[in-house]
Amino acid sequence: MQGTVDGFSYGLVTPLVAYVMACLGGALGLRCTTRARLVAHSWRPGWLALGSAAIGSGIWTMHFIAMMGFTIENAPIHYDKPTTYASLGVAIVMVGIGIFIVGYRGATGTALFTGGTITGLGIASMHYLGMAGMRFNGTMDYNTFTVSISVAIAMAAATAALWAAGQIRGFLWSVGASLVMGLAVTGMHYTGMAAVNVHLHTGAPTPGDAPAALLAPMLIGPLAFLCLAGIVVVFDPLMVMGRPDWPPVEHKPGVPAHQPSAHTPGRTRLRTRRQVAHREARTPQNR
Repeated sequence: MQGTVDGFSYGLVTPLVAYVMACLGGALGLRCTTRARLVAHSWRPGWLALGSAAIGSGIWTMHFIAMMGFTIENAPIHYDKPTTYASLGVAIVMVGIGIFIVGYRGATGTALFTGGTITGLGIASMHYLGMAGMRFNGTMDYNTFTVSISVAIAMAAATAALWAAGQIRGFLWSVGASLVMGLAVTGMHYTGMAAVNVHLHTGAPTPGDAPAALLAPMLIGPLAFLCLAGIVVVFDPLMVMGRPDWPPVEHKPGVPAHQPSAHTPGRTRLRTRRQVAHREARTPQNR
């Protein structure tokens, strides 16, 4: 029996909140990635890892907040916790691979394409692995063409986000990029949900809790992490200033200031003129 699905059981509340979470995770991740490119080499892995976790957690939280509004008529939905949390791990790891590639190789050429592809596939994998964790009295299949569109959107969004992380330095530009990224990721989610076809098994519906009651406890951890990451970003002034945190060589303690060479062109010309004048002054005496 064909099942009737509703992705907006709470109206526009879940899409809007999901979009905000995607933007928050994207903004934190982009600023951390930008910060990683401005710090000393030894601190770079830490900032890149924090950015990976922020983007992965933001996308995962966006997905399951949106899933709170997804219902199937006469088929209560349950979620397998190991599969659900595995989707979070996939998101963080694959996003991290893309961010580390761009963080060390730069947001250009092959590095950008490779990092964007891996990150986009990670976002799509998180989405469909999270969907695989759904349990209800029926089966689910997907429209292949619509799924392909959703994966392409994820890859494009990831590539654009990594490019922004590598190119944009200003805080306001990063906020704008995160808004676009949040829109793309949320659009990818609902495009993927449009590909779903549900087939219910015959029999009486089984009782169950609402999706919001099931998912809310699982969202506490990622939400708390995003709040902590936000505090780190807010209280780091260099995240807003966008300047390197290492001093120039001339101002490093224990490193002498650069002395101009005695063989610079200006000094060479001056010395040559003095030698010529000295020779001219001695010439009459030699005669």
